[in-house]
Parts: sequence; structure tokens; C-alpha cells
Amino acid sequence: METTVIRKRLSTFRTEGGYLKGISNDVLVEVLRGWESWTGSSSDYYREIGVSREQLGVLIRKGKQLIKSGKVTESEFKEISLPMAGAATTGFDGVGMELRLDANRAIRFSQVDQLIDFIKKTT
Repeated sequence: METTVIRKRLSTFRTEGGYLKGISNDVLVEVLRGWESWTGSSSDYYREIGVSREQLGVLIRKGKQLIKSGKVTESEFKEISLPMAGAATTGFDGVGMELRLDANRAIRFSQVDQLIDFIKKTT
């Protein structure tokens, strides 16, 4: 998940004094997963999500405890991102479908509508 989304979700739990209180379990797990997938330094990560080093340590610890205790079960659903449907594709880079006619021939379709039109015309 993007760090800007995590930052905004964390800001909903921030008090007027700047303290984080009552953070929900799903936000704690999001912070943990974001930290695990972060490729930069940890100091860059806590700055990106708008917390201090100590706060990040507490959030990660609480997230790990939730997962270990079984209070939070993560679904098997994983969000994937695809290129925009209206975007023009140059060449065929694996996005779309391929219809194999035989071992040597294949037709590639970049959009579902093209495949449906082809099937309608051939049947």
C-alpha cells in the first residue's frame, strides 16, 4: 500500500497533541506490511508515513503481536494493479490474451472486446 494512504489513515488516530491513540488492527497490519515491503531505509519509511522512529517501532511491534496471536487473519486476496483500460499499448508486453490456433500460430488480443468480436465473426 502506498505510504500516502498509510499516512492519511494514521492521521485519523492522531490526537490534538500529536499522539497516536486507538489505532485499529487493520492499520497496524498495513504499517507492518508497508515496512516489510519498503526497499529504502527505515528512517525514510517513518518520515514518509509521518511518525517518529519510536512510534514506528511500537506500531510494528503491535502489528507483529496481532498476527502472531491470531487476532488478525489476513485474507488471501491480494490487490494487483493493471494498466488503465483506455491506455494505448505499444507492442504486446504480456497484458491481454493469446488464442493458440495450433503449435505455430497464435493471435494476441490486448482487450477483451477484440477477442469477443473475433469469436463472433468466426462462428
